[in-house]
Amino acid sequence: MALVAVTAAEMRTAFLSAANNISNHKEYINQLNVFPVPDGDTGTNMTLTIMTAASEVRSLAQPTMENLARAITSGSLRGARGNSGVILSQLLRGFSREIKEKKELDMETLAMAFGRAVDTAYKAVMKPKEGTILTVARAIAEKAAEYMEGIQTSGEEGEPDIIRFLREVVAYGDEVLQKTPDMLPVLAEAGVVDSGGQGLMEIFHGILLALEGNPVEAEEPIGKIAGTGVKEIRPFGSGSDDISTADIKFTYCTEFIVTGDHPFSDEEVNAFREFLLSIGDSLVCVNDEEMIKIHVHSNHPGEAFEKALTMGSLTNMKIDNMKEEHSERVAMEQERIRTGEFGDAFRIMKEIREKSRTDEGKDAPMEEFGVIAVAQGSGMETILKGIGVDFVLSGGQTMNPSTEDILAAAREVPAKNIFVFPNNSNIIMAAQQAASISKEKKLWIIPSKSVPQCISGMMGYSKLKTAKDNEKEILRSMGTVTAGEVTYAVRDTEMNGKVIKKDDIIGIGNGAVQAVGQDRNIVTEELLSAIGMDEAEICGIYYGEDVPEDEANQLVEKLSARWPEVEFDLEFGGQPIYSYIVSVE
Repeated sequence: MALVAVTAAEMRTAFLSAANNISNHKEYINQLNVFPVPDGDTGTNMTLTIMTAASEVRSLAQPTMENLARAITSGSLRGARGNSGVILSQLLRGFSREIKEKKELDMETLAMAFGRAVDTAYKAVMKPKEGTILTVARAIAEKAAEYMEGIQTSGEEGEPDIIRFLREVVAYGDEVLQKTPDMLPVLAEAGVVDSGGQGLMEIFHGILLALEGNPVEAEEPIGKIAGTGVKEIRPFGSGSDDISTADIKFTYCTEFIVTGDHPFSDEEVNAFREFLLSIGDSLVCVNDEEMIKIHVHSNHPGEAFEKALTMGSLTNMKIDNMKEEHSERVAMEQERIRTGEFGDAFRIMKEIREKSRTDEGKDAPMEEFGVIAVAQGSGMETILKGIGVDFVLSGGQTMNPSTEDILAAAREVPAKNIFVFPNNSNIIMAAQQAASISKEKKLWIIPSKSVPQCISGMMGYSKLKTAKDNEKEILRSMGTVTAGEVTYAVRDTEMNGKVIKKDDIIGIGNGAVQAVGQDRNIVTEELLSAIGMDEAEICGIYYGEDVPEDEANQLVEKLSARWPEVEFDLEFGGQPIYSYIVSVE
């Protein structure tokens, strides 16, 4: 029997199947990383992005296209990690906008939704490249439109069949994916297809399988991101692990979503926010077009609901008695910390919660400027805080912070204008998305691709300047430094004319592999020479958690003998994966 239309319940099942399918294939997608380094993360980022949305979708007891679209949009936008995750969130956002007013989805609606998804995603990327996830998404949309045009032109009779339609569309997407190495030279050189495109096809295959009656099940328990050791992130403020019940001033943790028939104005949202603050604390109020997501601690949750009903309708209502749940939560938190069940995502959350409870930050006055930087390693955190960074968000290559992580960090910095240093090219888009969502504070995203760039950029920062002047001077200072990294290869390949074997030490700088060898100090020296050491005045060297201090000192002695005119600054960074991070100025 032909499938003529997809109901909201079927779409919910299909979306969860898609999330499970990409999660199950996450590690394979990670291995498609162009650089043969141990931090391939496209599969992880896309999985974490869609799983955040899946968590909201799964909670819908009675799905409609409207609340399904809102859940997908809200979850994916805030859960977006890495460039691939941000692009995926934009694809899902465009798709959801097209379906939200429908009762069911027919072929024509699906084709239009695919097209709108692509238009939305392309607008979010400043310089789209051929041979990427965007190319695959566009091919799918074009094939869908072509299929519909063929039906209309031929005057084909009989019931339309969505399964047949999707099979042809998905098959064409797979075909274009295999051609991505012909479009992007770096893919051809590495011998891989585009990892983001592969992730997108896993999502489409998951949807198709579900509509065929074979929804994909997660290979690990629901709620755990397959292969990452990371569980779904609980909402901020959903409990504390080191306070007594006597310290809980407001008993009820209250969460809900307000939906209206018009986009809420800043005035409406601000007035609502002020009311909620008058009856509680720990408020998180996020305005997303015609939806407001609320989290608040209060002794009178009914008053919050009554006020919200004057603005629109309520969904996803949830009330927890924090005093009753506290003892159980303490035991659970301690066990999760002991076993490492939450991984990096939980540590990020715990760091933010702990910071918010310090006496110093509890009643801190709102300042004009603040700074957030992303980094990994205890040494890096100490260095950044020492030069004026207010909040160091744990993350980097191995765990890209999500859009929501960045927004949560911004809420903990008492400043109107916050400069954000992503310090990784794969975090910049998530930071920019956070800036577009942030309502209460202005986020200034500095497109730093490494910690050394952040350190150099901070030399141009001053609380006595205007925000615009600060941005200008930070970018100018940041432009004086070139950074490089030393790590090891995880597979055999050939790049930049260099033959690389698994476990070789490699030095990466200026977007290419510059040095290959067996000795990391020798590779570091060759890397520095390749990225401009002969013209340098200052060289910063940050050694990682796997490098003994004596070995790092020996490296500096050797480098000083070769470049006696250069001033060397050796610091313990403590970063994982990268034995050395270097900078040349």
